[in-house]
Amino acid sequence: MKRLNILFILGILIITSSINAQQTPAASQSEAITIVGATAHIGNGELIENSLIIFENGILTQVLDATTTKMQYRGTIINAEGKHVYPGFIAPNTTLGLVEIASLRPTDDEDEIGEMLPHIRSLVAYNAESQIVESMRPNGVLIGEIVPRGGTISGTSSIVQFDAWNWEDAAIKKDNGLHINWPNSFKRGKWWLGEERGLKPNEKYAEDILKLSQFFNNSRAYMAGEQKQENLPFKSMETVFTNGKKVFVHVDGEREIVDAIQFKKDQNLKDMVIVGGYDAVKVADLIKAENIAVLATRPHSTPNQDDEDYDYNYKLAKLLSDKGILVGLESSGQMERASTRNLPFYAGTVAASGMDKEEALKLITLNNAKILGIDDRLGTLEKGKDATLFISEGDALDMRTNKLTKAFIQGRELSLESHQTELYHRYSEKYENQKKE
Repeated sequence: MKRLNILFILGILIITSSINAQQTPAASQSEAITIVGATAHIGNGELIENSLIIFENGILTQVLDATTTKMQYRGTIINAEGKHVYPGFIAPNTTLGLVEIASLRPTDDEDEIGEMLPHIRSLVAYNAESQIVESMRPNGVLIGEIVPRGGTISGTSSIVQFDAWNWEDAAIKKDNGLHINWPNSFKRGKWWLGEERGLKPNEKYAEDILKLSQFFNNSRAYMAGEQKQENLPFKSMETVFTNGKKVFVHVDGEREIVDAIQFKKDQNLKDMVIVGGYDAVKVADLIKAENIAVLATRPHSTPNQDDEDYDYNYKLAKLLSDKGILVGLESSGQMERASTRNLPFYAGTVAASGMDKEEALKLITLNNAKILGIDDRLGTLEKGKDATLFISEGDALDMRTNKLTKAFIQGRELSLESHQTELYHRYSEKYENQKKE
């Protein structure tokens, strides 16, 4: 009991310190801002070497080549010669704001009890004052898709921006997609229950798929009936059937991907996205034929099989893009919340492995925006879109030169300080003083 009390108090202290450390959300844009002279990476593959960018009331009003226009500057003028400007990077399939410290249960809200949970909404559990969320911004990651975990159907995700007081203020697009964790045809032996270690065929694989199909069919029957007794999980499926809500299927194996695509056909799903897609290259033609997008697993991970190329994950996004598939990058996996700040460097690794640099940038800007259904507002530096962007001293896809000097979300200038930058300044000063002694 004493140990539990200590853990509870520790959790409260950590949560409190997290709230106190969070930077105050920026005030609304009060006057026009003009950025002059930067190399503008539009996010759609285009580049403007000497750009003129103007935004007012949180909206981009001009994105031009400064050498060919006589447009008059407006409001505050930022001279960005020699620097680079990018649209805010978009992180899909993340649990940011749902878990602060995995070992402290009071700060972990990514999963619920049950298998079929379409009624679970990640948005209402999102903690806008998370210290981890705050640490995304200094690397240019300004937008995220917040996704629940667990179960066969884990629930619905929402899109948020990373500068808000609460989830209501943070929301950009509510309940953008349903997430399904596709069953695996293999499973690992539970050695603690006396089973053999290692992978072995999942004898209940077909049964697991049947259960998923039955849930979809029962949900349709419920919606078509009188609904005398409310069933929240069934009712939550209505937007999937009637409005074509995106269905994100988390799946990696070749056989599983083929089965998931057949499920899409059987259930007449209008818009399906494969998340992970480790073996997607093996069935790329089928994926392309069904017009399915892929959120490719993060490049900074090792191959699954001993006989695969060491750089397989580095090349996966390019291999799929070369097949004509719409591809974005996601960052789930080990230490996924902290690692999401590395999203631009994942794109940089793809570029270093053969993809054109501006095409690699699209993997975390326009492509991710299209896949998440927010490309009408975000993902590129174009007139009429949200002024969600940042200025970097150098190449933002290179960890050596990704050094932000300014960042804006919907025209609001952000603080780029976080608990990590505070520690950096503290210990830099410490060691500088030691050098002088």
